[in-house]
Amino acid sequence: MSRNQTKPEDMLNMNLCTCANIRKAARVVTQMYDTALQETGLKSGQLGLLAVLSKQGEMPVTALADALVMDRTTLTRNLKPLVRDDLINITTEEDQRVRVVGLTNKGAKQFDEAYPLWVKVQSQLVEGIGLGRWSGFVEDLNTAVEVARKS
Repeated sequence: MSRNQTKPEDMLNMNLCTCANIRKAARVVTQMYDTALQETGLKSGQLGLLAVLSKQGEMPVTALADALVMDRTTLTRNLKPLVRDDLINITTEEDQRVRVVGLTNKGAKQFDEAYPLWVKVQSQLVEGIGLGRWSGFVEDLNTAVEVARKS
């Protein structure tokens, strides 16, 4: 059996738990991005949300939640500080049940200021992992998201 193959008896080893390892990596990588973004007042999750709106434009809360792979309740809670800080606005369409989220001018400016800091930390991670491994890693993570969404 090769080094990268897992034996059936190892499947119960929590060090090999996919969820635990993804969460551990997410925590430390999030800390890395948050530290880099500290001077902007944005957290990495907030920057990701602003990035989606910057690229996609205004979108309904449901579509934004789907794009971020986040439940609507959590998204709504995460939107409140961004609304408070005038980085995004939320409007209601004719159908009062549909709320649409969009960037404000201040939000677009703050995103533009934070983006170079994101590029710097992103580059550090890619260089540290290696471009080839990083590309495969991102593909693997996307596959994990799709597999989990189907279950």
